[in-house]
Amino acid sequence: MSMVRRSNVFDPFSMDLWADPFEAFRSIIPAASGNSETAAFANARVDWKETPEAHVFKADLPGVKKEEVKVEVEDDNVLVVSGERTKEKEDKNDKWHRMERSSGKFVRRFRLPDNAKVEEVKAGLENGVLTVTVPKTEVKKPETKAIEISG
Repeated sequence: MSMVRRSNVFDPFSMDLWADPFEAFRSIIPAASGNSETAAFANARVDWKETPEAHVFKADLPGVKKEEVKVEVEDDNVLVVSGERTKEKEDKNDKWHRMERSSGKFVRRFRLPDNAKVEEVKAGLENGVLTVTVPKTEVKKPETKAIEISG
């Protein structure tokens, strides 16, 4: 398995346009995360890779049913993945020793590049991993014509 190193090169497609500017401080200051019950799940982690045929997004959504997830395209070029993992029902007679699994709502938005075929987006949820595939339009290679040089 190879590790991908991030570079300092600006890549506008790698950014979440609606990212929280205070996200870096949330791990330092627990109170800044607001409701700690939903803080860990609020920003579902997503991998985005580009293949020759498509853009592929993978999100780990453990414990989330497909009925609880929405995948949409807004404004013809923004992929939106949202949903909610409901909290387990508590019984008065239960004695909890530890509650570490997170619950709550999440939403992630990604601006798709111009070569995305947004009308052909497909999504599937298997074993807690949501996979969204956005096919790419074929890039027409420019034709070259040899010009004869006179003289």
